[in-house]
Amino acid sequence: MRRVIAIAALSVMAAASAAQAETWKPYGTPNGKGLQWAIDTDYSYRDVQSGRVVVMQAISKPGAEPRLGPSGPGKPDGVGNVVGLDCKGKTVIMIGSYAPTKPLELSANWRTGNANPPKSAEDRALLAAACAGADQLASK
Repeated sequence: MRRVIAIAALSVMAAASAAQAETWKPYGTPNGKGLQWAIDTDYSYRDVQSGRVVVMQAISKPGAEPRLGPSGPGKPDGVGNVVGLDCKGKTVIMIGSYAPTKPLELSANWRTGNANPPKSAEDRALLAAACAGADQLASK
């Protein structure tokens, strides 16, 4: 019986760690300072209420010492945000952001906020990268 309980506990822990996995996919090109943006493909989903694609993005600097992301909230090198993307309308809306000194806080009323057209090359690259596989995303 103890063995069954131990196996069950290990299975639950393995499933929990897999659910919090971070699979970062870089997009766009590094800027002049060597900074690179990436999206967490494990976090991405289609929001049922708004129809928007919701993604977590983080910034990194490959080869930096000390290491700089991409990492999720709560990590010592995690700097990023969560955005909602209207793939058809080509707009972006900020949902929340995080940094090592600031936990991720998601806006409760982001669905009613003002979405904006992409303001930068990074925003346009984000829309292209996240919307390319949007029809494959789970809906939540």
